[in-house]
Amino acid sequence: MLDYGRDAGIPESARGAGALRLYTYREHCALVGRYQHLQEEVDLEQCAAHGIEVGRRPTGGGAIIMSPGQLGVAIAAPAAPEESSRETLHRYARGIVAGLASLGITASFRSKNDLEVGGRKIAGLGVYLDSRGAVLFHSSLLVDLDIETMLKVLKIPGAKLSDKAVASVEERLTTVSRELGHRLQARDVREQMAAGIARAFEVELSPDSLSASEMRRYRELTEHYKSPAWIHQRSPRRDVQASSTLKTPQGLLRVHVGIHGGTLKSVLLTGDFNVLPPGIAKLESALKWCHADRSAIAEAVQQSLDVTDLGTPPEEVAAVIWKAVSRGARMNRRSHPVRPTGSCYFPEANATAPAPDDSSVMERRPHDAG
Repeated sequence: MLDYGRDAGIPESARGAGALRLYTYREHCALVGRYQHLQEEVDLEQCAAHGIEVGRRPTGGGAIIMSPGQLGVAIAAPAAPEESSRETLHRYARGIVAGLASLGITASFRSKNDLEVGGRKIAGLGVYLDSRGAVLFHSSLLVDLDIETMLKVLKIPGAKLSDKAVASVEERLTTVSRELGHRLQARDVREQMAAGIARAFEVELSPDSLSASEMRRYRELTEHYKSPAWIHQRSPRRDVQASSTLKTPQGLLRVHVGIHGGTLKSVLLTGDFNVLPPGIAKLESALKWCHADRSAIAEAVQQSLDVTDLGTPPEEVAAVIWKAVSRGARMNRRSHPVRPTGSCYFPEANATAPAPDDSSVMERRPHDAG
């Protein structure tokens, strides 16, 4: 693990109080985001069977697998005044983009918190804003990826229902190894990423180590983040999964949705396609963390899909997605009675909330920048 000290990796206005850390894992570890439900995201039996540890990070976002093939990038610094969490995410993502550019890979921001190359995700991003004015930016860069292990451990809605699960993931994700045409591990690209981040923020990085007081704090935080109370904390409402199908000229389209409260946590579109239609991955990304109502879904479909993608009008695709969402909403209401109170992160609808109709499934989930 490399630790660049307190004058590193941050803009001029914040210099003197930040650090950049580039790190990886010796073995596989499943990590969920700050606000996720562990049992909904990770197959704990598979983890135990294969000796894979589980953890929860303080930043938001989705479940990931860390291993020698993934490079963790963390920047801790003072938060910029009057800057939103989304703006913070975009600003620090510039360093990852610059690091990839130094490797000859052109990446761009996609949707809420991903970087993509050629339409495929190559890095996830997250940010945590501390009430005392600190910010932690985190990225998980896919230098290499063991897709079969990922599918065993992470609960990806619909993925295991397909006999082409690995191929389906490969169509949606890419890695530094894949883009460069030869196998690499995270340690092979740390220096290039550090140099790219330094250029993006016009700073000079200087290697550093933790002070005695920081080591004491490190040990305290280690105990905290390894504790069952932190790792197994639960959100008050479990996720609901539902599906629907549509026969199209390009093949049978199967829609899998994961719903948390009134939010589409995940959307996976699969089918017996010879080639994944180009608009599918774009649509999946646009719908992730989208408010689960008909108009929002229709707008995302119109902006992402062309009639040539599936040979079917976008309105029909929007209708079949809404059909899956409506099924999930009914399941949600039956399985999880509405309570008058809840978490500040996942507020429950109040006891008088109306049943879902064609315009809204349930309450809106507040945006988090993970």
